[in-house]
Amino acid sequence: MTERAPLSRKLSAIAESATLKVDAKAKALQAAGRPVISYAAGEPDFATPSFIVDAASHALHDPANFRYTPAVGLPVLREAIAAKTLRDSGLEVDPAQIVVTNGGKQAVYQAFQAVVNPGDEVLLPAPYWTTYPEAIALADGVPVEVFAGADQDYKVTVAQLEAARTDRTTVLVFVSPSNPTGAVYTLEETKAIGEWAVEHGIWIISDEIYQNLVYEGARAASIVEAVPDAAAQTILVNGVAKTYAMTGWRVGWMVGPKDAIKLAANLQSHLSSNVNNIAQRAALAALTGPQTEAEEFRVAFDRRRRLIVSELAKIEGVVVPNPLGAFYAYPDVRGLLGRERRGKTPTSSLELADLILEEAEVAVVPGEAFGPSGYLRLSYALGDEALLEGVRRMQDLFSA
Repeated sequence: MTERAPLSRKLSAIAESATLKVDAKAKALQAAGRPVISYAAGEPDFATPSFIVDAASHALHDPANFRYTPAVGLPVLREAIAAKTLRDSGLEVDPAQIVVTNGGKQAVYQAFQAVVNPGDEVLLPAPYWTTYPEAIALADGVPVEVFAGADQDYKVTVAQLEAARTDRTTVLVFVSPSNPTGAVYTLEETKAIGEWAVEHGIWIISDEIYQNLVYEGARAASIVEAVPDAAAQTILVNGVAKTYAMTGWRVGWMVGPKDAIKLAANLQSHLSSNVNNIAQRAALAALTGPQTEAEEFRVAFDRRRRLIVSELAKIEGVVVPNPLGAFYAYPDVRGLLGRERRGKTPTSSLELADLILEEAEVAVVPGEAFGPSGYLRLSYALGDEALLEGVRRMQDLFSA
């Protein structure tokens, strides 16, 4: 009998999401009765605001929502997204420049598919969200990491980007606030990077899903607001998941020049068609309804942010840059490597994360998921008591 034809080489090269993998392991241990505290998932612990849920419930009684709707999204939702884009990103767009997607991840995937050709190099500031390099590879692009460490507050410079640029560079990934670091670029830093990209004709894929989660008076200026000329070569990615505690509703979107958005729309028409209509109606309510609870979430995240940073800093060998956005702390833990703890001597952040899980029953994501080793990502989007207990377990583990 003839041997079966091989599986896809492209998909075989794609790694599982590291953050979801760690979160799944933590949940499995919890289900088995282990008192594991998990900082792995970037998921708010709050319930979706009730007025959003009520909008979805009301939509269930409208038969129009049981049918196919435009693959690019409900017209009324695209209008609301255009209004938000003007309000928060300073860019006036036509609803025809918007595609509503099944979460921000689909928007990221489609953005790369729309502007990357085989062999194109994509500048990827590191630390980066674990999905970016895989989405680039799926578009037959080549991710080129540009690393900025804790000494730079995890923010790359124009000089670094220029040093990494070649004649094959066609795309830059720009994320502020950052997942995994929480770093927020200043207006001046954003402007400098945007002007550099425009000068060299480089596409920008700007992930703005955390733009409303900023602290200490910081503002996540959109790159298209800082450099209006950049709008002609920028795709913005966003969604309701983080700001409104709607991770499971799966509604995101992409905004960009009409020619690029048309390509993404064509792809989505074959890939998934329209996003669930009930979820779209819920997202519409989120964007157009009262923002009181979203602000309460932000205030709670700020409180947790200050707590986790101050407590992590008490661990000798840990350096914690102050995150001004999102809901992640990204400590530099190189000072903990090579030191024996309970019979184990971790030499990488991957080994360190395993040690912390085994000995302290705390789940964190190692830096290898986001770039170089020597760092950990901790999401503080969990309850206050669990947050404090988990860090104190780590303090006990690494105490002298």
